[in-house]
Amino acid sequence: MLTVKTPDETRALIDDKFGRLRMAEETIALSDALNRVLSRTIVAAEDIPGFDRSTVDGFAVRAADTFGCSESIPAILDLQGEILMGQTSPHDLLAEKCMAIATGGALPPGADAAVMLEYTEDYQDGTIGIMRPVAPGANLIFRGDDVSSGQVIMKAGKKLRPHDIGALAALGYETVYVAKQPRVGIISTGNELVGIGAQPQIGQIRDVNSWLLSAGAVAAGAEPVAYGIIPDKENALLAGLSQAAAACDLVLISGGSSVGARDITQQTIEALGQVLLHGIAVKPGKPTIIGSVGDTPVFGLPGHPVAAHFIFECFVLPLIQSMLGASWRQHAIAATLTEAISSNHGREEYMPVCLIQGEAGLQAAPVYAKSGLITKLRDTDGYIRIPRDCEGLAGGATVQVVMNSTD
Repeated sequence: MLTVKTPDETRALIDDKFGRLRMAEETIALSDALNRVLSRTIVAAEDIPGFDRSTVDGFAVRAADTFGCSESIPAILDLQGEILMGQTSPHDLLAEKCMAIATGGALPPGADAAVMLEYTEDYQDGTIGIMRPVAPGANLIFRGDDVSSGQVIMKAGKKLRPHDIGALAALGYETVYVAKQPRVGIISTGNELVGIGAQPQIGQIRDVNSWLLSAGAVAAGAEPVAYGIIPDKENALLAGLSQAAAACDLVLISGGSSVGARDITQQTIEALGQVLLHGIAVKPGKPTIIGSVGDTPVFGLPGHPVAAHFIFECFVLPLIQSMLGASWRQHAIAATLTEAISSNHGREEYMPVCLIQGEAGLQAAPVYAKSGLITKLRDTDGYIRIPRDCEGLAGGATVQVVMNSTD
């Protein structure tokens, strides 16, 4: 029998043993920075935008020259000239005059507002009629409205999203400092496994976990390193784990974590390092092993793909984020259960759900997936946690749905 720890005890153990592991930093091109984690805080060195500019096509004006005007009594202003895109006016805007300006054009000195083209009329005699008054600042973006010089823009630990890349481009960053991606060694064990391109014979199954865990590592910001399928032979796994632990920052072994005669993951880890834990009070994923070889964390995950998925999501993924120095948290939203769920296993249970927009609000529909049936998860939006001391949840109960996301 396994001597299991609770999920909270497991997280505390992981934090105590591996919480200080951090990846070194590297400099990369901005074009390669999407989904990478900043290792240094970004402080603006300039104002964005760097000049006052119009947000409309129309005319730059002195707002006071438009006060009181209307369609029946327009303000008649002399056209002083035109501001071309990418250029500035060499002259101040004079009183009772206007300048043609396009969206994004630089506001001329002396102007303090812009009038939309739709509210003007060109009399074709060098004068423009203004049909609607504007207040100072109308239809303008001022220098530094977006970013002021010296302002902290992004803190170290931030995972860069597409709009973050745009902001860095606006600030002129061609390169950024980011945490190196952890190399995650991935080993699948089992005599029953064949490659995904093979046609399984009776008693054989395709190797799902190598692909599942590799994809999870990529989504988490890590670099997967596949070591393929290793048979249930201690010498073979010993060689594979030794190689992976020397070359990688984290190693995941799927299969062989149970207590059967052929489940050799524990003794292999013990032969090269130490086992810190064997058994977590969760469903699915109870026989999980956590250990280390030197300074390299090693997780022995269940062979069943659904169980491997949830152990990765709940325990491996947070460790990868910690190694990256990422300011990461899981996103959860409230929903009501569409039906009752029974649960009395003495373990915290992870139940995948689909979200449905009902008349009364957002609802969570349970998806009952046995731990070997990974395709059941394809349409799920997240999962709920059922506490270990809970006998179940009633239909209509409000639950927190942890979303399938690493953002």
